[in-house]
Amino acid sequence: MKITTTELPDVLIIEPQVFGDRRGYFIESYNKQKFPSKFKHINFVQDNESKSSYGVLRGLHFQTPPFSQTKLVRVIQGSVIDVVIDIRKGSPTFGKTTVQELSEYNKKQLFIPRGFAHGFAVTSESAIFSYKCDNYYSPEHDKGILFNDPDLAIDWIIPSEKLILSDKDIKLPLLKNATDLFDFNTNLYE
Repeated sequence: MKITTTELPDVLIIEPQVFGDRRGYFIESYNKQKFPSKFKHINFVQDNESKSSYGVLRGLHFQTPPFSQTKLVRVIQGSVIDVVIDIRKGSPTFGKTTVQELSEYNKKQLFIPRGFAHGFAVTSESAIFSYKCDNYYSPEHDKGILFNDPDLAIDWIIPSEKLILSDKDIKLPLLKNATDLFDFNTNLYE
């Protein structure tokens, strides 16, 4: 397993070792013992999976305490542009993003701690997206940031007229108007 940092030092790219032959491939997508020691106490409790067609954009989402979540995300089939934004007030990287391509081919995963908003847009004909969470989904604590916030200037790759969003995601606030953001001193891993 290869682990590298992104532009947001707490958000990590995880590349599992791929064992392939004429039959296909095998990867170990998660092994608690192989994660860095500061993450060993994370207890993933819920696995989620979505299937979406080209142009579907889901995000930018986060949950507030006591239901904030650490996520480990990956693409099983297809490809996406994955975006993570630091929403910790007082952080040196507040409002900054990392944009990564996750695909069935590169097998990359993103480790996203609490205090970050997350979203993705499907760049292939369809995509199956999977993520592990260390806390349960809570509709009352479900929040977000508007995907096209001009202050974030995110390049979603897909032409805006081809993007498909939920009614909820279209109505999310700009980062500067968002409430319930995290403080930089928040413990990301508990």
